[in-house]
Amino acid sequence: MNAKSVVQTEPKHKQVGLTDAEVVDMYRYMVIARKFDERNLLLQRAGKINFHVSGIGQETAQVAAAFALDRQRDYFLPYYRDYGFVLAVGMSLTELMLSAFAKADDPNSGGRQMPGHFGSKRLRIVTGSSPVTTQVPHAVGVALAAKMQKKDIVSFVTFGEGSSNQGDFHEGLNFAGVQKLPVIFMCENNQYAISVPVKKQLGGRVSDRAQGYGFPGIRVDGNDALEVYRVVKEARERAVRGEGPTLIEAMMYRLSPHSTSDNDLAYRTKEEVEENWKKDGIPKMKSYLIDNGLWSEEQDEALSKDIHQQLKEAVEAADNAPFPKPEDTLLHVYANEGEEQ
Repeated sequence: MNAKSVVQTEPKHKQVGLTDAEVVDMYRYMVIARKFDERNLLLQRAGKINFHVSGIGQETAQVAAAFALDRQRDYFLPYYRDYGFVLAVGMSLTELMLSAFAKADDPNSGGRQMPGHFGSKRLRIVTGSSPVTTQVPHAVGVALAAKMQKKDIVSFVTFGEGSSNQGDFHEGLNFAGVQKLPVIFMCENNQYAISVPVKKQLGGRVSDRAQGYGFPGIRVDGNDALEVYRVVKEARERAVRGEGPTLIEAMMYRLSPHSTSDNDLAYRTKEEVEENWKKDGIPKMKSYLIDNGLWSEEQDEALSKDIHQQLKEAVEAADNAPFPKPEDTLLHVYANEGEEQ
């Protein structure tokens, strides 16, 4: 048997550079993100938390992208559905629950921001805010700093296809293209900008817009974890070689309502949603692992029980944690005398 035929018989995860342990770990994070999301929907309906914006249907691409990056050194600018991504780069369920419960120990914002507005100096997650796509020019600025300091790292930023129509998106891409910056733009095209379907948002493909700014644009199946991993990995390699940015359009579907304040059946049908559940990337990943002898139904059941216990402990810790003090409202707003500026 020659070398070429050996490569062809290798499982796809090994072809793209993932070990057996890594691909199983990817699946675990996808399931953790899904269970976290489902629990928050229940907590909101039970009146335990005020609001939740869901990422159900988008976890596959988020986790795969995280694994393709340097999770110890790169900088991340996720958008508000990226629970799978932030979990995969090191955020804990308890930290995310502290945010959902708006508690003082929330590492993202001390309970000030809505859930899904991530920030962690420890994990190099740059603070995001509610206006959509403001994180794109921020990511470009981080990449400019990396280039000026000659660091072989990248900044990675995500956003929805609706916000790709904002001026911030185009200004960020143009600057990054001119300066050949080490930044990866990933559009999570989930087909809806709140209630507006993609056919009423875009006259073309988001990925094609990269051509106008002088760098590659790639469209990928966001429900195929291994393809997303491959594309993001190659984009990172280009960036650290000094070849500039990449725009990735990961195609997926938002399986849940826009948020807990949204009635999605006012603008789409139940049949449409049910049809897209069949394309969900998490069951696909599970089947892939089982087919390759890396996973079993027994292991899957054990994982579910373990996550259930982790979530129970995270919810209890967050529910019992103290709220911010009223006077904490003034923290980090005005400079105090003697503070470093």
